[in-house]
Amino acid sequence: MRRPRPPRSNQPRRPPTRGGRPDPRARRPWRPPARDRDGPVILYGWHSVKAALENPHRRFHRLIATENALRRLQDDDVPLPVEPELVRPDEIDELVGPDAVHQGLLAEVDPLPSPELDDADLSGVILVLDQITDPHNVGAILRSAAAFAVTAVVTTARHSPEATGALAKAASGALEYVPMVTVPNLARALDTLKKRNVFVIGLDSSGDVDLAKVDLTAPVAIVLGAEGKGLRQLTRATCDQVARLDMPGKIKSLNVSNAAALALYVAARRVAGLT
Repeated sequence: MRRPRPPRSNQPRRPPTRGGRPDPRARRPWRPPARDRDGPVILYGWHSVKAALENPHRRFHRLIATENALRRLQDDDVPLPVEPELVRPDEIDELVGPDAVHQGLLAEVDPLPSPELDDADLSGVILVLDQITDPHNVGAILRSAAAFAVTAVVTTARHSPEATGALAKAASGALEYVPMVTVPNLARALDTLKKRNVFVIGLDSSGDVDLAKVDLTAPVAIVLGAEGKGLRQLTRATCDQVARLDMPGKIKSLNVSNAAALALYVAARRVAGLT
């Protein structure tokens, strides 16, 4: 195994010194280095990297692994499309930050292509994300989407996080299983879905009816708004219906990723005729 190349601009800057020692007043939190939006993306963590390695459509540029992580990959007979670079855990820490749970694996890969909406599989349950920008939330939503066999996730080119880093880690491999359709205009995309006989239902705490009481049949699209702002006015107006999730407790709203999981559970059962 070859030793890794120097991490180029990825190494964190040394803090300014005062009297020969680091100046505590000048310490800043670690931030990831800037990335060329047209270049490779970073995946880290066991499930994210393993799923990408098992996806023949992923193109790898680098695979960095600790000895233990590489042994796990070999024990599971995971294909290795590039020669791994064997490193110590702290060397990966320098690339992704000290708080990232990388589990000894990091990969540089090309982004997966985004299918056109007209070419996407719209036969089942579709998720539409209306300017949800938190990568952890989007990653968790993708994980739920994969668990409930969502056929496509539609999001906008702007006001949405890149499918890399923390998002990919939170998705736990779901990037490889759920197609992400990127559109320039969400309202027009919803109109396109409706023209293809997709029932478009927005999810909002002030919705007209409980989602569990809506008669749902596939194909159906569930539209989720950003935390705090919720659905934008035009998005809401374009939906066929706006529903809510009725809660029996004192708190009547959920984190958007939790709401997505619950909505998908309800929708999956309604579409299957189980409730």
